Amino acid sequence: MHNHPSGDPSPSQADIQMTKAIIDIAKPLGIAVHDHIIVGKNGHASLRGLRLI
Repeated sequence: MHNHPSGDPSPSQADIQMTKAIIDIAKPLGIAVHDHIIVGKNGHASLRGLRLI
């Protein structure tokens, strides 16, 4: 989870790539990444909810 100070919670391409990299690194360690939430002053976005992971 992190915030976007701009207020727009839309995930950037960097957010998506970083999340996928963390998932790939965590999987062999037996760690499950359930979601990546981005918070902005105009709401929030879930990468899982957006079907990006």
